[in-house]
Amino acid sequence: MKKRNLNAKKITLNFYKDNLKKAQVNKLYKKLKKNLNALKFEKICLMVSGGPDSLALLFLLKCYSIEKRIELFCFLVDHKIRKESSFEANQVKNFLKKYHIKCKILKSEKMIKSSNLQSNARILRYNLVFEECKKQKIKYVFTGHHHDDLYENFFIRLIRGSGLKGLISFNKIITKIETNNNITIVRPLLNFTKKQLLTIVNETFTKYINDPSNYNQTFLRSKIRNLIEFMKKEGFDSKKFDETLSNLTSSNCTIDFYTDKNLKDNVKYYKNFVLVNNSFFHHPFEVVFRALGNLLISFSKNKNYVRGKKLKDLINWVKLRSNSKKMTLSGCIFEKTSNTLIISREK
Repeated sequence: MKKRNLNAKKITLNFYKDNLKKAQVNKLYKKLKKNLNALKFEKICLMVSGGPDSLALLFLLKCYSIEKRIELFCFLVDHKIRKESSFEANQVKNFLKKYHIKCKILKSEKMIKSSNLQSNARILRYNLVFEECKKQKIKYVFTGHHHDDLYENFFIRLIRGSGLKGLISFNKIITKIETNNNITIVRPLLNFTKKQLLTIVNETFTKYINDPSNYNQTFLRSKIRNLIEFMKKEGFDSKKFDETLSNLTSSNCTIDFYTDKNLKDNVKYYKNFVLVNNSFFHHPFEVVFRALGNLLISFSKNKNYVRGKKLKDLINWVKLRSNSKKMTLSGCIFEKTSNTLIISREK
């Protein structure tokens, strides 16, 4: 390595070491490490946007990768929704290059549907990142979601009619995604506030990009932010929200316990088929619904969760004892006998 490059690398390392000595930054870095204690990595990637949340996490993860000698990948998705997006993406890439962080810009030729724009953009973003992870053999994808995002996602899902599991499913630092590559999503900032992340960025990189879509009132998320601010003024603060989320999580754990018990007591797995006892369907609907969904994920070749309506139709078909003896769903054939449901894979 040339002497000039060695000097640049040394200056960069000093940047991370010096900033890590700052009291607030160091305190938050230790908090991040505590959140990652149970995980072991060889390669990790971060979905970066150039905003304060992802850049704060990027600084912490860069320090973590240096300390643990882990390979860190950085991906930025250019959706091309706004005319400035490509310029901003390159701006972020060049900015990070100064700090010895390689950032790959991912693009797609697919047009994003204008209806439900943010949701469709998010799906495209994750698909592009997962595809790149598959190429690089990366199993862990980090995102900059923080505690304030828990509020927003809770109310968005509430408005969309999510059940208990959907309302609290975002409240996990680690989420396994059943893709062909078995990606694990890691959200290590869920117990960090937006204010704390701004502190990290202002103390380290000092620059970030503000996405104007965050203030666009045509998007549901922006409207939810206004609703949350109103509710905080009315007394529904962070402490009360955490208490509500904790109570819902506890209830969800109870349902999961009986779901697992139902699977253990009433399902027998064989090489090419599964036998489900009639007693499987004598439990409360939510227990049957979850158990059957989990069963299909473990047995079917299709590793995506079945849509709720289709799963409900299947349960009703079993319980109503219709004249139809067979049904197909999620790559599986369901056949009713007198006291048993036989599930086999479609050829």
